[in-house]
Amino acid sequence: MSYKLNLGCGMFKKEGYINVDIVSNTTPDILCDLNKFPYPFHDDKFTVIEANHVLEHLYEPFKVMKELYRISQHKGIIIIRVPHFSRGFTHPEHKRGFDVTFPYYFNPDFKGGYQGFYLKLEKMRLRWFAQEYLKKDVLSKFVFYLAKLASLIIDFISNLSPFFTSRILCFLVGGFEEIEFYFRVLKRRDNDEI
Repeated sequence: MSYKLNLGCGMFKKEGYINVDIVSNTTPDILCDLNKFPYPFHDDKFTVIEANHVLEHLYEPFKVMKELYRISQHKGIIIIRVPHFSRGFTHPEHKRGFDVTFPYYFNPDFKGGYQGFYLKLEKMRLRWFAQEYLKKDVLSKFVFYLAKLASLIIDFISNLSPFFTSRILCFLVGGFEEIEFYFRVLKRRDNDEI
């Protein structure tokens, strides 16, 4: 059976997902403090886990990622969307911003801080103008569509080399609002090759 999890859903619950949040007035399917471990789910339960702009609010992102690994099925997908460090602290409750180096910590070849569980990075994407669903309510139509158009151009150029962009170009365009990671969960099983 295929189970999907939407962590930190807020007011944006997803159909077909188990929606989790700590704020009860958002009426999540499960009320849960994501800073407390373990999460109330069995091992190897989910085929897809999404955490959309929640990890930056939590105290221990590596413990969260280990917990997501635990509750994910082998070959499942974990999609993480977080603020890029260049704009990561524009919200007063953000604890950190993230960078293109975040996936290194889930690669066994990284001697600088491998966390002990393997998440294969399948895709990484920078976004200059993110979370459009929030901006439609606060920007004029003209500014919204102008920023969206600018973002199409900036994002295309930037994602040709996210590493170069993250270190140099991000400062020339005022920073990036979001970095997105698609991880494939790889767990050692009998007769499986990773």
